[in-house]
Amino acid sequence: MRHRRPAHLPRLPGPTDGLSIGIMGGSFDPPHAGHTHVIETARKRLGLDWVWVIPAAGNPLKRTTTPFADRMAAAQNRFSSPRVRVSPIEAELGSPYTFDLIRSLKRRAPGARFVLIIGSDNLAGFHRWRRWRELARMLPVAVVSRPGGTHAVSRFAATFPRARVSEGEALTLSERQAPAWIYLHAPLDQSSSTALRALMLQVALPPV
Repeated sequence: MRHRRPAHLPRLPGPTDGLSIGIMGGSFDPPHAGHTHVIETARKRLGLDWVWVIPAAGNPLKRTTTPFADRMAAAQNRFSSPRVRVSPIEAELGSPYTFDLIRSLKRRAPGARFVLIIGSDNLAGFHRWRRWRELARMLPVAVVSRPGGTHAVSRFAATFPRARVSEGEALTLSERQAPAWIYLHAPLDQSSSTALRALMLQVALPPV
């Protein structure tokens, strides 16, 4: 499928030079407390200067029917924080692939120390991401514990076992040469977008 390419490069969400910046993408359909849990756990434990939250215009691995503008607005409302910025940059780039996003960010902001943030519930399917091995060699990855997620059955973890960083060295992750990844244990938040969508559908249905 051919993806639209922008006529000009979109503006970066914020300053970059010399800063450690977490990148967290997702459909956010809808955004919920579980996402906030992942964002704040990674930001604090890794000592990040910023976290950029980047809603996907289209997810090749997950179907969503909620318009992008609605998900973008909901994410901006949910994740409002002095050290978190929500950006439409992936949609503006015209590609749904995280690999393309990260490649563009690293080219445009060579002075930044980017870290990819994902929940452990997404780790099992990481090998289905486009060019996932190359992506893992482009920037460190922080995996935050989520219900139903573990690194024990992950092809990613099996491929890069020696690249794992201990939790005691979390503050050094953004400075490490990729591949490097960490599994951050934290109290689990049971929120999920799937459950919330089901609840919203039930509320929207007229009584019989």
